Amino acid sequence: MISKNLYINIIIRVVAITLISVVTAWTIVRNMPALFIVSGIIAVITLTANLIWYINSTNRRLSYFFESVKNEDSTLSFPDTTNDRRLKEVSRSLDDINNQIRQLRIESRQQEQYFQAMLEHAATGIITINSAGFILHANSAAKKLLMTEVLTHISQLQRIDKNILTKLKDSEKDKQQLLSISSERGTVQLSLKRSTFRNGTEELMILSVQDIKNELDEKEVESWMKLIRVMMHEIINSISPITSLSETLLKLYTKGESAVLPETIKEKTIETTIQGLKVIRSQGNGLLSFIESYRKLTRLPKPEKINILAEDLLSSLKVLYRSFECKNKAALTVSCTPDDLMIFADETQITLCLINILKNAMQANEDNPDGKITIEAVMQNERPLISVTDNGTGIAPELIDEIFVPFYTTREEGSGIGLSISRQIMRLHGGSLRVKSTPGVETVFTMEF
Repeated sequence: MISKNLYINIIIRVVAITLISVVTAWTIVRNMPALFIVSGIIAVITLTANLIWYINSTNRRLSYFFESVKNEDSTLSFPDTTNDRRLKEVSRSLDDINNQIRQLRIESRQQEQYFQAMLEHAATGIITINSAGFILHANSAAKKLLMTEVLTHISQLQRIDKNILTKLKDSEKDKQQLLSISSERGTVQLSLKRSTFRNGTEELMILSVQDIKNELDEKEVESWMKLIRVMMHEIINSISPITSLSETLLKLYTKGESAVLPETIKEKTIETTIQGLKVIRSQGNGLLSFIESYRKLTRLPKPEKINILAEDLLSSLKVLYRSFECKNKAALTVSCTPDDLMIFADETQITLCLINILKNAMQANEDNPDGKITIEAVMQNERPLISVTDNGTGIAPELIDEIFVPFYTTREEGSGIGLSISRQIMRLHGGSLRVKSTPGVETVFTMEF
């Protein structure tokens, strides 16, 4: 409707200007009186000015409207008090559009306030940083966890930890980084994780901060409880026979509260005593061996790291494997990609770690005539990995978390510290030892450096 009225009015004015221009030109050619010529020229000028004003009256309203949109001013209104039907329709349409934009802005701000309120109530700290390093938003949890009241630029994080920017720059996206902060309020263990988000042409970094001290404390208590249960089990198993035998032997040499006379002791009593003492000695040695194992676990030396060619390490391991005793030895395959892969580690400790894992894989295949063990060294995500894979009995899902607990073992002859020491060695190297298993199909131990 607006376009139709606008076009009709413009066409009428253009036709009028054209007709008057033609008539004026005709009067000039015919040498008509000057009054007719001047009147025609004035009429053309007047109609042209009216046409310009007419077009600009619409353009002005559109210009005001776009300026208000540009300046986010939604209070501008366009009254329809004019008698011009065309301007009334333009004003009404612009007001409708303006009201819709105003409503969208209100809803957008309400939604923004809603999400900001959610972020403020979240226990996880959230920080948004632009490409220039300015912090666009930091919720209360982030400020509380980082022990600061103001966060405006990423450089302020260096006051908390001078290495934090390096950690964030070097870390992979969505990969956890640990940070320990000490203050008069104590030490806080934080987990930092960064991700990126593109907002139009600008790339933003979103940093999440979590307090994992409670989680670590719970894990530590849980680990200690498991260790104490295993230690109590082993100690009771060793002391119970000693206590029982001691009472039995005591009865042989006492009568009531008094010791028996030497001449009443029979040869069989002496033989029983000797056997009992042997058992006590055996149990005592076993208990000492158990305590020695615990001492080894808690006193691992600091790694003396050097650059090791992974291919040489696996070749040595292959030679060692031949010396292992097993009733049904699985076929061993080793591979290294690339051939010049280097590992910065303590060769003795890493070899011990690999031997422990390899022996477990070998024992898992004792009853498997088609047993296979594969050791692979590869470079993955710029990190060296060594994986040991076997197709033995595997590990039940409920035992996955137990196998690294010190002294936990499912074998009578096992000490239960091999995997515990192996994981401790990898932690001392700044790496990790993890396992995944499908019973009866495949078990994979992975050492990540």
